[in-house]
Amino acid sequence: MAHHHHHDHDHDGHSYGHSHGHVGHSHAPDGFGTAFAIGASLNTAFVVAELIFGYSANSLALVSDAVHNFSDVIALLLAWAGAWLAGKRPTDTHTYGYRRASILAALINAGLLLIAVGGIAVEAINRLREPAEVASWTVVWVAALGILINGGTALLFMRGRDTDLNVRGAYLHMAADAGVSLGVVVAALLIMATGWQWLDPAISLIIAVVVLVSGWELARDSVNLALDAVPKGIDFKVVRDYLLTVEGVTEVHDLHIWAMSTSETALTAHLVCPGGHDDAFLHHVCAELSHRFSIHHATLQVEISSETCKLAPAELV
Repeated sequence: MAHHHHHDHDHDGHSYGHSHGHVGHSHAPDGFGTAFAIGASLNTAFVVAELIFGYSANSLALVSDAVHNFSDVIALLLAWAGAWLAGKRPTDTHTYGYRRASILAALINAGLLLIAVGGIAVEAINRLREPAEVASWTVVWVAALGILINGGTALLFMRGRDTDLNVRGAYLHMAADAGVSLGVVVAALLIMATGWQWLDPAISLIIAVVVLVSGWELARDSVNLALDAVPKGIDFKVVRDYLLTVEGVTEVHDLHIWAMSTSETALTAHLVCPGGHDDAFLHHVCAELSHRFSIHHATLQVEISSETCKLAPAELV
């Protein structure tokens, strides 16, 4: 990885090391703008179609699927806005830019999913008490269209699902939706074959559980990010042990690792180097942190003696 070696010197001649790992790649999910636009517009059109046909066919499954799909359109728009804000330049008042917006979007997204689950469950339980007649062929065709639209949208987001929590949220939504539509088709066909009207709400309940699980995971992850937890996939002890093995470092304290956005990680640490250090040392450590742990925003404070800095009380060392 090429790093350009320049440093800002202040009046005393001290140099501040910057990690140069983030030069040239913006972390707004690259090229997902089109995926978001296509996904949002297709799904909006589909929601309208589902509502119209759902009412005319008297199919609660279609209507509740429409409500659920609508929560996904909002979720998509939130994720899109979050990704866009995450790529905004930093300003004098928001020195991190608006990266944290992506974490808030993931949080709201998870909340909407859990609300949608509640709506589907209530509806389904009412239906189980008194099943209603459903015009099943309409349901089959509309839901089949849903499989195509949602499955296609899920594929658009598939490649980004492991790198960004918002893209992951969009992907989970769409994949779950394709599953939902498939369930609706199967239920409609079975109802026609057997006359069991209770299948419609029963499938809805199963759908609710599926959505609950994905929503719960998203909620847990995004709450952790909002609380500045060490991001998933990074082991605090491993990072600390690495810093302790760097040549010249005798002690590490005030080490913090947190998520700046759903796809970027920052680190600050105080390193005690009794022998002093040079610029190459900082470049080396920042490059290694970037390479080994994908931490591209590292800020390191280097001290000569361990006594100079015990400012923060009761820190974990």
